Amino acid sequence: MAKRRILVVDDEESIRTLYQSALVTQGYEVSAAESGEKALEILETKLITIMFLDLNLPGMSGIQLCKKIMQKIPTAICIAVTGYASDFELADCKEAGFEDYFKKPMPLKELFNAAKAAFDKIDRWEKS
Repeated sequence: MAKRRILVVDDEESIRTLYQSALVTQGYEVSAAESGEKALEILETKLITIMFLDLNLPGMSGIQLCKKIMQKIPTAICIAVTGYASDFELADCKEAGFEDYFKKPMPLKELFNAAKAAFDKIDRWEKS
């Protein structure tokens, strides 16, 4: 089984730190980035297939980042996390390739459940 790696991308340091610390307690290897550009740099050096992406990032948006990730890693599972949900944004997320969508603050139980469900899905794909 591959390493259970997760990438958290959020411009709020407190969110990055909280999610990273919490996911590490669940046995995941977690990388964090404050921007889409930094996230892409990390993905150049590490194979990561599960990502929690803030939609409102400085520079490249989370939607733009998701599109770039899906071009590079078609089997990635990207999960949108935002403080500003709208129906228009939901449609953009689906079109960009996001697997799921959560509004901040995302309770840790939901974070853990989303990570587990994503890895379960990858495990099913790898067994087929």
